[in-house]
Amino acid sequence: MRLLSASLVLVLAGSASAQQYDLLLRGGHVIDPRNNVSAVRDVAIRDGRIAAVAVRLDPAAAFKTIDVTGFYVTPGLIDLHVHVFAGTGERRSYAGDLSVYPDGFMFRSGVTTAVDAGCSGWRNFDEFKTTVIDRAKTRVLAMLNIVGHGMRGSQFENNLDDMQVQPTAEMAQRHKGLIVGIKTAHYAGPEFTPVERAVEAGTIADIPVMVDFGQSYHDRSLGDLMGSKLRPGDIYTHVYSGLRGELDASGHANQALSLGRRRGVLLDVGHGGGSFAWRVAVPIVLEGILPDTISTDLHVGSMNNGMKDMLNVMSKFLALGLSIDEVIERCTWNSARAIKQEQLGHLSVGSVADIAVLRVEKGDFGFLDIYSARLKGTQRWECEMTLRDGKIVYDLNGLGRPDWTSLPKDYRETGDPRWDGTRRPRRGFPSP
Repeated sequence: MRLLSASLVLVLAGSASAQQYDLLLRGGHVIDPRNNVSAVRDVAIRDGRIAAVAVRLDPAAAFKTIDVTGFYVTPGLIDLHVHVFAGTGERRSYAGDLSVYPDGFMFRSGVTTAVDAGCSGWRNFDEFKTTVIDRAKTRVLAMLNIVGHGMRGSQFENNLDDMQVQPTAEMAQRHKGLIVGIKTAHYAGPEFTPVERAVEAGTIADIPVMVDFGQSYHDRSLGDLMGSKLRPGDIYTHVYSGLRGELDASGHANQALSLGRRRGVLLDVGHGGGSFAWRVAVPIVLEGILPDTISTDLHVGSMNNGMKDMLNVMSKFLALGLSIDEVIERCTWNSARAIKQEQLGHLSVGSVADIAVLRVEKGDFGFLDIYSARLKGTQRWECEMTLRDGKIVYDLNGLGRPDWTSLPKDYRETGDPRWDGTRRPRRGFPSP
C-alpha cells in the first residue's frame, strides 16, 4: 500500500447546502470487523455520523474530501483499560497523580473512547465525572471500583468493609451507559470476597466485571477464578503478566485460561507498567490463546516505560503474529461488545463518526516489555488522523488542512470550516 501519498482535496462544486456529505474520506483501506469489511472504500460523514461506506462516492457530493489512499480507516479505537482520574492532587493515587488527563494522550493514538478502570468508587465517582469526564473531548466511560474510595492505595484497596455491593450497584444504575463495568484490583488478601462482591454488584447493574487479580494464593487460585467465580462476559485483565499463575510450572499456558475462555470469560491485555512480559506472552500466544481485547493500562508509571501508548501495544501484537485485521478487531468491535456499548466500534451507516486513520510503517523496530526486554518487529502502527463525532481532532501531517498560501493574507483563526468538516463559516474565512 502507498503510505505517504495522501493529500488534501477541497471540493467546491455547488453550494454547501446542496451537498450531501460534510466530509468524505476517499480511497482508504477500511477495516470494520463488525460489518466484515476489509477493503478499499470511501467513507462519508454528515452531522457527526457515518452517512455512507461504498467502493466509490462522488467527491462533488461532499463539502470537503480528504484523500487517504494508502492508509487504514478504522473505527475510533477503544482503550478498555486506562487511568484518567487526574486533577485531585492526591499523591501516589490513581484517583490523583498517577492518572493522566485523557485528552493529552488519546487522540494522538487514534483512541476516541477510553474506559477508566476503577480509579473511582461510588464515594468519589461524582467528583471524577465533574472534573474529568464532563470536561473531556475524549469519550470517557468508567468501570466503578468495588472499593467505595476507588484506587487510592493499599490502605483503601484492602479494606473489605468499604467493598459494598448495594451503593456500588446503585451508582452504576444511576449512570447507565457511562459506568460500563465494575472493577476489582490489587487486593492482597487470600479471600475471594472482592471478586464475589464485584460480581454481585455487576449482576444487579447488568454490567461486566473486570478483575485485576492481585496476587495468587493456594486457596485463591486462577483456576477457581476462571472456573467458577467469574461469569461469561466478565473480563480478566493482565493476562500476559505471569504474576498470577498464567504460566504453569512447565512454562505452558495455565489450563485455567482455556477453562475461562470456554466459559466465556474475556481475556484483556492491560499491559501497564507491570503486567506484560515476552517470556509469558510469547508461549501463551503460540499456544493459541489470543487476547479478546487489547488495552494499555495507561498511567504515569507505564507510559514512558515498556508501554508507550495504544499504538505501541498494538504493534507488539503484530510482532506476535496477529494480522492487521485481528489487531483492529481487538481494540474496536470486541472492546465495544465487552462493555455492552455496541453503538461504538464500527462504521455502520448511522453510527457515530469516530474514526482512526492509521498506517503501518515497515522497518526494524524494537518493542519492550515491563522488564525492558526487547522483541524485534518489522511493523509499527502510527496514527495519521483521528475524528471524533465527525470532526478532525488530531492531524499529524495536516492532511485535512489547507495550505497557508490558500488562506487570506491576514489569516489568524484556526476555525476555517474547511478544516473540521462543518459547513458553518467562521469569522476570518470566506465561504468556499
